Amino acid sequence: MTVHHPQTPQFFLTSPSPCPYLPGQAERKVFTHLVGERGQALLDLLSQGGFRRSQNIAYRPACERCRACVSVRILVDEFQPGRSMRRVLSRNSDLVGRIGDPEPTTEQYSLFRSYLDDRHARGGMSEMSVLDYAMMVEDSQVETKLIQYRKRGPDSSFSRRSDGDLVAVALSDVMSDGMSMVYSFYDPEEYDRSLGTYMILDHVERTRKLGLPYLYLGYWVNGSRKMDYKIRFQPQEHLGPKGWERYQG
Repeated sequence: MTVHHPQTPQFFLTSPSPCPYLPGQAERKVFTHLVGERGQALLDLLSQGGFRRSQNIAYRPACERCRACVSVRILVDEFQPGRSMRRVLSRNSDLVGRIGDPEPTTEQYSLFRSYLDDRHARGGMSEMSVLDYAMMVEDSQVETKLIQYRKRGPDSSFSRRSDGDLVAVALSDVMSDGMSMVYSFYDPEEYDRSLGTYMILDHVERTRKLGLPYLYLGYWVNGSRKMDYKIRFQPQEHLGPKGWERYQG
């Protein structure tokens, strides 16, 4: 008989389901629960092995015939934005990002719905209710922060109450060796701002100020065009059979 110590994580394997990134492929995930006092330490350890967090679950791909999903992390101390990224920073210089505890609001959910309806109308998250959104934000046993990006008001430097419209939101974890971008969304009508790129650039700087070496971006899916943006942020490391190695792309 197998005896599980109460502090030992148990891992489970999902049934095959259609891959959302590569047509004709099936995906499976291995996952465990992040609960109790060891949740933060467990997430730190599992992130080194390519796991991601969703609420109180840590997961990673475990597909039988495909290895297209590759864990990616930016080396923040070496990163320098190129010309196009500097233009993105300049274009969004009128925004202010406020970091705080993960507390959901109806304003956030309204922006979240607009984003899903425009970018992921047929995705797995398309039917998320306001309660589902609240659980995504609040349900965490680790150090999680919510960053809200608003248009700068006339007195934003002195008071949050003068901040303008909400244009983007990022849910991010703070770990022992870096920050991990769990999920982010933005106003689809502000397409010209390249807000997805801007939030990554902002997180690079926040991670650097924390004195941490890595910004985890989740999975780059080799062969999926909508994931190609992740390999633009160089230098970075990819997790392979030999561990984390510098990507030469």
